[in-house]
Amino acid sequence: MRESFLVSRLLLASLLVAVVSGCGSPGASPDPAGTNTPDATPAPVVTPPPASTPAPTAEPTAAPTAPPTAPASIDPAAWELAWSDEFEGPAGTPPDPATWAHDLGDGSALGLQGWGNQERQSYTASTANAATDGKGNLLIKVLPADGSLTCWYGPCEHTSARLTTRGRFEVQYGRLEARIKVPGDFGLWPAFWLLGTDIATTPWPACGEIDVMEFVGRRPTEFTGTIHGPGYSGSSSFGASLDLGKPVGDDFHVFAIDWSPGRIAWYVDGVKYHEASPADVAPNAWVFDHPFYMTLNVAVGGNLGGPVPPTTRFPNPMTVDYIRLYKAAVP
Repeated sequence: MRESFLVSRLLLASLLVAVVSGCGSPGASPDPAGTNTPDATPAPVVTPPPASTPAPTAEPTAAPTAPPTAPASIDPAAWELAWSDEFEGPAGTPPDPATWAHDLGDGSALGLQGWGNQERQSYTASTANAATDGKGNLLIKVLPADGSLTCWYGPCEHTSARLTTRGRFEVQYGRLEARIKVPGDFGLWPAFWLLGTDIATTPWPACGEIDVMEFVGRRPTEFTGTIHGPGYSGSSSFGASLDLGKPVGDDFHVFAIDWSPGRIAWYVDGVKYHEASPADVAPNAWVFDHPFYMTLNVAVGGNLGGPVPPTTRFPNPMTVDYIRLYKAAVP
């Protein structure tokens, strides 16, 4: 998803790969530090299910189509755990402030409409929206608002949380994975994604954006993995959708990227479904060989999330079991 701060962001794929816009599109939102930070990228709309709202984007550049394959080049013995957040602690514990900060509001203070995507939520720092459950999980909950907050369209309808490691923890290379159970209801838009730490001096999309996982409830069996950079952002991003053939939100899944100089590969549950290299975005610049920071969030509605029908359940949390970063073992 995508930071929003600047963009409307963030096909049909039979078993796989239809490129999709990841997180960010022209019209983004600045982040609280005063720089433009994209929010999740609107992806093209697929036919099912019925109540979806098309995202105003052109068809993105298609990724090569191939069936998912088991990771041939990944030897688990070659990786060592370098960092992790296991989200342990008593129920109601906020995310570790040494690692995670909160983006707040709906973007209105920055002159945006719903973080650049006309989203309906207001992000808070409340443990009602983001806290551990006492069972080793972080819950990011979307809740009905109580009328005390004002959004770009009037009284806010929902509250949620957006957590970022900006200025606190950065990632460059390795195998980054998160075990997540997404909320599968219509109108919800969870994501796990990264932005270049140089965004203050190199505005999006030149700073780079890597969407490890982006999901919208109106496309219940699919999720996407995407990169955005100069000349291939928003609806022209380079990415792929994978259709699991069953609701993504029914189970936990391990979403991962294998990231090395000049290469990013995407995996779900140990199966590779997409890969990107400088040749895939040429003649545009490859901007993914420098540090990035992480974001976890659940947006509501907007250009990609679509309308929120009465059947959507609240709270229906994004449940994060862990995030782990592995580095190559030193011989």
